[in-house]
Amino acid sequence: MKKLYRIFLLLALFVFLTTYTPSQLNIFPKKENFFLKVKSIEIVNNNIIEKRNIEKRLSDIYGKNIFFLKRENIEEPLKKIDFLEKIEVKKKYPNTIIIKIYETKPLAILFKNNKKYLLDSSSKLINLNENININDFPNIFGEEAEYNFVNFYDKLEINNFPMQRVKNYYFFQIGRWDIQLLNDQIIKFPSNKTKEAIKQSVDLLNRKDFKNYNIIDLRAYGKIVVE
Repeated sequence: MKKLYRIFLLLALFVFLTTYTPSQLNIFPKKENFFLKVKSIEIVNNNIIEKRNIEKRLSDIYGKNIFFLKRENIEEPLKKIDFLEKIEVKKKYPNTIIIKIYETKPLAILFKNNKKYLLDSSSKLINLNENININDFPNIFGEEAEYNFVNFYDKLEINNFPMQRVKNYYFFQIGRWDIQLLNDQIIKFPSNKTKEAIKQSVDLLNRKDFKNYNIIDLRAYGKIVVE
């Protein structure tokens, strides 16, 4: 009888060991570790881009392990946001991601194919929306102007041209620009030696005797033609 009982116990133990997994045998299961899960995203240094736009695109990050979270997990969802140049990501343990935003600068309203766009400092054309007041920006005219404007704009800025006085920019296919000021005075720049012409225009605009001219023509190097 005892032998039969022993055989029965061995069979029962065999069935038990072959049927249940080790995880099921754990009498005291481990609790899920929430210590390193992302709970908060802080967004700093943004002026044009709305925080909610960023937060919406990063909603999938919440609950992920902050230690294993990669930079591309944050960068990829944000790639198509207008005015976003780059980001810096910092992990604040145990559960916070800090994202520092670097924005491009909106420069002017560009006319292309009978449509208006906002051109930024990365030469990107951005569709206008109700939050953008087009009256705050000068206008750009000319075929393929968007590919040449930022370079010209940088030269103007570096040489202290009074940007706040500009009403319109006109680009010509030969590679040169005209600027129309708010008082409708027009300055014509050459296709080469542009930097020198810009410096000269700044000096002329500061002279009282040039305020009454409608056109200041600097296209011929070393010459000033006025009308």
